[in-house]
Amino acid sequence: MSKDDNSTGFDCRQAFADELAALARDDARIVAVCNDSVGSSNLVAFRKAFPDRLVNVGIAEQNMVGVAAGLANGGFRPFVCAASPFLTGRALEQIKADIVYSDFPVVLCGMSPGMAYGELGPTHHSIEDLAWTRAIGDLAVIVPADPDETRAAMRWAVAAERPCFMRIGRTKVPAVSPAGQGFELGRSVLLRAGADITLVAIGTMVARALDAAERLAERGISARVINAASVKPLDEALLLAAARETRGIVTIEEAVVHGGLGSAVAELVSQHHPTPMRIMGVDGFAPTGSAAYLFEHFGLTASNIAQRAADLLRTH
Repeated sequence: MSKDDNSTGFDCRQAFADELAALARDDARIVAVCNDSVGSSNLVAFRKAFPDRLVNVGIAEQNMVGVAAGLANGGFRPFVCAASPFLTGRALEQIKADIVYSDFPVVLCGMSPGMAYGELGPTHHSIEDLAWTRAIGDLAVIVPADPDETRAAMRWAVAAERPCFMRIGRTKVPAVSPAGQGFELGRSVLLRAGADITLVAIGTMVARALDAAERLAERGISARVINAASVKPLDEALLLAAARETRGIVTIEEAVVHGGLGSAVAELVSQHHPTPMRIMGVDGFAPTGSAAYLFEHFGLTASNIAQRAADLLRTH
């Protein structure tokens, strides 16, 4: 299947739901808190299995995060589930003060992030969430690329007992994680070796970066591909090695180009090993349309990623 085809693949929300139930069976502290999003957060089965461990606060995101903070303070381990634009946009102050400043072990789950709610328009696009959450204290920011990495990141989050924000994708993606990869905060995964240029991607864009690398290989260009699921903190060693060993870096994210993955990589390399870069993502508000249309609109396709990488090499 083409990595640009959104009609097939895996919905990470299902992997999230299955793993949350498995975690809850093994750990009585696990609870879910949501904002009248039982269906869209795939919590129907969790509610049936653990009716006393699902707190639905209604459409009140600030209250939702405050309730989660209280539960964490009482010894529970809450997973807060809400559409990412509303979790981060409406409750940012509570995330900052109630969760991160208080250092409570809450997993903030931004459901259906990026442009997955494409037809519902700019109010439902969650393209600023990485920039907002990266700016808050010691909040870990995680963007899994596929179901296996989603499950591994959830297991890590429970064991880590620290505040974190995690995107749980709605757009279907192929499996890209090597068997047994797991997840470790601050560690990226080298998915493909390459000597000419480096493609650094997260979430839905990882499969597209791999496809772009194949297209570049057909043009005689060797592209390294890195899955930077740990957006904060970054894997500094792996990324600086890419800056030293290849002729440039292209970052690809389903988010605004200001403040997210591209900005984080640019901040790192500019201070330690400057290298030519291109930051691919969304610039400004995204229009209304399907996720597939919006990816095409912003050039977040394998063919355009390959072209931007080739252009970078040609001009540097």
